[in-house]
Amino acid sequence: MQTNKRKLAIVGTGHRGAGTWGRDAPATCADDVELVGLCDTNSARLAVTRDRLGAADAVASTDLDEMLDRAKPHTLVVCTRDDTHADIIVKALESGIDVVTEKPMATTAEACRRILDAERRTGRHVDVAFNYRFAPTSRKIRELLAEGRIGKVSSVDFHWYLDTRHGADYFRRWHAYKKNSGSLFVHKSTHHFDLLNWFIDSDPVRVFAQGSLRRYGRAGEFRGTRCKGCPHADRCEFHLDISKDPWLHALYEAPSAEDGYVRDACVFREDIDIYDTMTAELLYENGVEVSYSLNAFMPIEGYHLAFNGTKGRIEVRMYEKQAFDAPVGEDEILILGTDRSVERIKVSHGPGGHFGGDPLLHKNLFVPEADDPMNQRAGARAGAMSVLTGVAATRSAETGQPVDVLPLLEAG
Repeated sequence: MQTNKRKLAIVGTGHRGAGTWGRDAPATCADDVELVGLCDTNSARLAVTRDRLGAADAVASTDLDEMLDRAKPHTLVVCTRDDTHADIIVKALESGIDVVTEKPMATTAEACRRILDAERRTGRHVDVAFNYRFAPTSRKIRELLAEGRIGKVSSVDFHWYLDTRHGADYFRRWHAYKKNSGSLFVHKSTHHFDLLNWFIDSDPVRVFAQGSLRRYGRAGEFRGTRCKGCPHADRCEFHLDISKDPWLHALYEAPSAEDGYVRDACVFREDIDIYDTMTAELLYENGVEVSYSLNAFMPIEGYHLAFNGTKGRIEVRMYEKQAFDAPVGEDEILILGTDRSVERIKVSHGPGGHFGGDPLLHKNLFVPEADDPMNQRAGARAGAMSVLTGVAATRSAETGQPVDVLPLLEAG
């Protein structure tokens, strides 16, 4: 093994850990990264991942302390269940190891404070994998806003749509319980809240939100335990035959015998307690007002984003998956002036996941000479602010009251 490469270890060898970080990051940054360690509490999944990655030289262990001690990584990538992130991140920092964590960085305000404190105490660094910042369209929007193309931003409309394939997946998995994911206001919306924080270049100060469960969980008209062997399979639009996906089948089906975690749990389980329909109003420190929504059972996939400014409007409709003809491989950004002028900017997607964002994120993190003029790289504070926005939104939806964000960061 070359000593000049950054030694990378991964904890959590499910789909994201094995794919985005175990397979893709070392391939994208082959001259700068080597995979030295893998850890998962499920020994069967760990073995499958190690085999599929061809990582025979990597230390593999179900015990994180053992893996870190033997592999001695420079960076640990955290891809475990959301509510476990904080303990692992703090352990790594206190062991002198930098961290890249999947989003959300944590699920509670207290956990965010622990991570920020550990980073200050140890002098080590946390990066949060906000790959949407690196999508070409996101970068272009950030550039246009920074150039003042529409003057001073006054308000933002941001609406994200998950279709009945992607959206349903959160209700099949561990994400379906607030104790694991903090709700989709934390798990999924952390991406969107981070983009807003980055675009607007300010902190959110107050959130008023509403959430409900309209299609999944107890709203279902019938239910089983899991899709495999379900008697309702022939009439359920959400039925998933995991055997048709060799990658997921290998990672989850046989390993489920070890810990009971299945990848195709029924989306209509009555104890599901997260929302599938969410709206929020956000107020920022610089006065910008945001109208946000997330819906998880739409016939479309993608988002609508618009910035309203004193000199015009920037608008983009991103078509990811639709039943109708829509642009493929590129987005169109409209710049609408108050003088009725219209400028259309075409932005092509890049290769790799998240419209080209994944490989650009990997290079930014691991290639030593990578520059970052647009501040796309997100640290622990950015991770905390996106989480706290989601925590505030969840609390607001539960109480029916607006919630202030910044006191969550400062509370003891």
